Amino acid sequence: MASEATSIAGLAERYAAALFDLADERKALDATASDLTGLRRMIDESADFRRMIRNPVLQRNEQARAIGAVGERAGLNSLTRNFLGLLARNRRLFALPEMIQRFLQILAERRGEVTAQVIAAQELSATQRQAVNERLRQAVGRKVAVDFQVDPSLLGGLVVKVGSRMVDASLKSKLARLALAMKGAG
Repeated sequence: MASEATSIAGLAERYAAALFDLADERKALDATASDLTGLRRMIDESADFRRMIRNPVLQRNEQARAIGAVGERAGLNSLTRNFLGLLARNRRLFALPEMIQRFLQILAERRGEVTAQVIAAQELSATQRQAVNERLRQAVGRKVAVDFQVDPSLLGGLVVKVGSRMVDASLKSKLARLALAMKGAG
């Protein structure tokens, strides 16, 4: 299991670095980052999309056609669409979420930003996102590239990850701690 995760991480690193270099060369870093952020949202929100990119039974050409249609409908730039087609032809779509994450990390590093992941129980408003961004910037002491995600299983609150540090202020974890404390008291 650990070697599989290491293998996917290495694969994601190579593909993300190659895409980053191409996007940088073509002055399309922001457009590509925007496309990838939208793709990640689609992956998070659609079980069908997740199944499609991870399905080993689908033929290369079926996956390429499906991902091409997704790219076309989503209005992705040609570089991103070509990248997705390459992943489908090389049977590498299963690692797309890790590639997206690594691309965005490389971009943040290049810009001198710290990357933070904020997971909320529901979509945050623009005002809430701005407040979280500002608080993280103050805590870290420099610009922070925040990756907002939604996980309804948290019930409420936030989980914030910056580098190797994590703060879990979700209702789910608070209830779990309370249940554990009650077991110990009884």
